[in-house]
Amino acid sequence: MTIADRLHQIESGLQGKAKLIAVTKTKPVEELKEAYDAGSRRFGENKVQEMVDKQPQFPADVEWHLIGHLQTNKVKYIAPFVSLIQSVDSLKLLQEINKQAAKHNRTIDCLLQIHIANEETKFGLSPDEAERLINAPELDNLSNICLIGLMGLATNTDNEGQIRQEFRGLKQLYDKLASSQHPAIHFSELSMGMSGDYKIAVEEGSTMVRVGSVIFGSRA
Repeated sequence: MTIADRLHQIESGLQGKAKLIAVTKTKPVEELKEAYDAGSRRFGENKVQEMVDKQPQFPADVEWHLIGHLQTNKVKYIAPFVSLIQSVDSLKLLQEINKQAAKHNRTIDCLLQIHIANEETKFGLSPDEAERLINAPELDNLSNICLIGLMGLATNTDNEGQIRQEFRGLKQLYDKLASSQHPAIHFSELSMGMSGDYKIAVEEGSTMVRVGSVIFGSRA
């Protein structure tokens, strides 16, 4: 099967319930171009440098999503063009994104990354930390960011019940935080689900799935 075949197969399975983010990290530009030619317009990258290298090689209608851990000192490199930063895990990072967005006269959409997995290695805020962040008075000064939802990575396990439970918990947190009346908060996206578990994620309310290996094959 070609990249185009796989993309169309996933899209038809999603039935418009969730947006497909093609995870293009470590993939050569030729493969991204195949995906682009097949209609893909949302690319997810883990590393800032890789995104900065690839972005100029594509038309302006591509949405670039940063899905990996972001250090504050790297924000300036993607601030001119990034569409969505899915991995915000601190107020400090949000303040830096706001500062760099203002320099380019932009508002940058962000998701708060929530730690839902039963693993120490993954980044993210606890539900309590997320709640404190969206109620923080400092948020009033951030007019160049918009918090549009949450992102989470489930535990890497074959236990579907556990995965489903983690996604369900994230959806409950999303519903709770979405009621905020703050001008910087406009929840509309819940990014959960990757190649191995995106079908469960959509059943549990995901609006955005991050799929790489099912489209491009496993990473070398």
